[in-house]
Amino acid sequence: MAVVEGLICREDDGSISFGNYLLAQKSKVSDFENEGDIYKVKSYCEITKLEKNEMFVYESVPGTAVHSLKQDANGMEFEVEGAKDAQITVEMEADSVYMVRINGESIGTMKTNLSGKLSVSVELEEGKAVQVKIEK
Repeated sequence: MAVVEGLICREDDGSISFGNYLLAQKSKVSDFENEGDIYKVKSYCEITKLEKNEMFVYESVPGTAVHSLKQDANGMEFEVEGAKDAQITVEMEADSVYMVRINGESIGTMKTNLSGKLSVSVELEEGKAVQVKIEK
């Protein structure tokens, strides 16, 4: 896998890929349209953030590259890579319980807070993608 050239793109299956953890300075793309939704991405070595229709979706510290992000009413899944371990926060349904899997292994259930945020730490190694699946 690699960083996402142009910061954001649509994949053949309708999912999106975004982020570039190799950038030394902040870069952003606004008004990226995919399936009727408008996305905004900001990314560089220290943070990657994605918004959909002006609502928070994803944030990682430090920055990451996310591949094939899919989200529906039951959860979210994506592959993520970065130069070092990252703290990832995603927006899910408020006050709900989700099963979190990393590379197919369950790390247990997590409950979102009242704002719907769910945070997970992911061990990353540059050039190796990690699969993250969050499901109700």
